[in-house]
Amino acid sequence: MPENRKPQHRLDPRKPLVLDTRELGRRPGSMRPVQFPALAPDGLGVELIGVPAGAEIDLDLRLESVMEGVLVSGTATVPLTGECGRCLETVENELVVDLQELFAYEQSSTDRTADEDETGRMEGDLLDLEPALRDAVVLALPLTPLCRTDCAGLCAECGERLDDLPADHAHAAPDPRWAGLQAMLVQDPARPSTSTPESQE
Repeated sequence: MPENRKPQHRLDPRKPLVLDTRELGRRPGSMRPVQFPALAPDGLGVELIGVPAGAEIDLDLRLESVMEGVLVSGTATVPLTGECGRCLETVENELVVDLQELFAYEQSSTDRTADEDETGRMEGDLLDLEPALRDAVVLALPLTPLCRTDCAGLCAECGERLDDLPADHAHAAPDPRWAGLQAMLVQDPARPSTSTPESQE
């Protein structure tokens, strides 16, 4: 057994992404389609977008018995929630990812020779789909999700969404050459007025 292999934790068959393959059998070539909803695990996402924990994932899979284990292939449809990378508005979407993973039988040649992160492992008749699902979803997520492909983002001056502002929205920048005069015209409220009755007539 490779030295870098880690001892497996016992799989809990009650977990939604742990599949029992007893009905499939171990005769190479046998196949069984499975379709079912499962609850999303925690942390299935990246910084700005991901699958809400506990959200429903729709799985459409095919389990196929091969010489070295069980080949799982199919698709997972997951709901996404996050925020736009330009304007910070809420983004809600749906993502369909392809899944394909070989889960090696215990003590098979693949189990004995493959590194820990190269392939999944069977535990008796059980397999855990979560690591394969996590890899597929996270790799497919956009690093900068957008509410719309043409989202204009936020105004650098006032922070409002540019898409909500009129087309001529602008902030007048004072001419720096007049900064001294402008400062003179702004009177400090705490400073007494220097005007005289004569000057007010």
